[in-house]
Amino acid sequence: MRIDAHQHFWKFDPIRDSWITDEMALLKKDFLPKHLQPLLIENNFDGCVTIQSDESENENIFQLNHAEKYDFIKGVVGWIDLRANNIEEKLSYYERYKKLKGFRNILQHKKKRNTMLDPEFLKGIGAMQSFNYTYDILIFPDQLKFIKQLVAQFPNQKFVIDHLAKPNIKNKKIDEWKKDIEQVAVLENVYCKISGYTTEADLQHWKQEDFIPYFDVIVNAFGVERILFGSDWPVCLLGGNYNVAVNIAKKYFSSFSKNEQHKIFGNNAIEFYNL
Repeated sequence: MRIDAHQHFWKFDPIRDSWITDEMALLKKDFLPKHLQPLLIENNFDGCVTIQSDESENENIFQLNHAEKYDFIKGVVGWIDLRANNIEEKLSYYERYKKLKGFRNILQHKKKRNTMLDPEFLKGIGAMQSFNYTYDILIFPDQLKFIKQLVAQFPNQKFVIDHLAKPNIKNKKIDEWKKDIEQVAVLENVYCKISGYTTEADLQHWKQEDFIPYFDVIVNAFGVERILFGSDWPVCLLGGNYNVAVNIAKKYFSSFSKNEQHKIFGNNAIEFYNL
């Protein structure tokens, strides 16, 4: 089964979605399951995992309602306040939703760059383990140095780094990012998504070869057992379109064995998210 392990749905709200700037104007509209389904079919994907884009529990219900209606949505990664005093109660509530697979917080824009090491945050991560939820890590490269310390404390918790931790592909900055992500990859409970790469490159002038050094680092660090492909649709439209995002990864992995490709484009996502 082929799975797109990272995409989003939203009904555009200019206040809630203020992160969509004027430079991203083409994202200022609704992106819903009916818009994605033909793209999945065209690219031979059997399903997808939809990821939160708003930090609210209303977002969870919005996404879970879609998942209930559309069989091709195999899993949902929602949002939860990991600092909540009643975190166990909140996590227990979501057990009734079988397609709710894990959670994500938008850490990349936090003023306090090591927010994920706060005691209250760590307590929330610890609470997740007994519910078998996954955790998506959304950060910028400067925060990678804190991630090894985070995940090392929870060896039985499954983590996945979104978008390669957003290396600066546009300016070909790689050395520090490479060193930091390799240190995180040593911990076997951490996976990485090959996703979101066109938006970190020169949006209008990227070339296939721009991505190769970064993909090489991820493959060498995590191995084919801990890599998941995700389109990051519709955000990927900023640097092309859905097919373009898929074909960049497809071309890179074309020399890998069929078994390895099956893992990267589906089986690893099934295993990671318990689809």
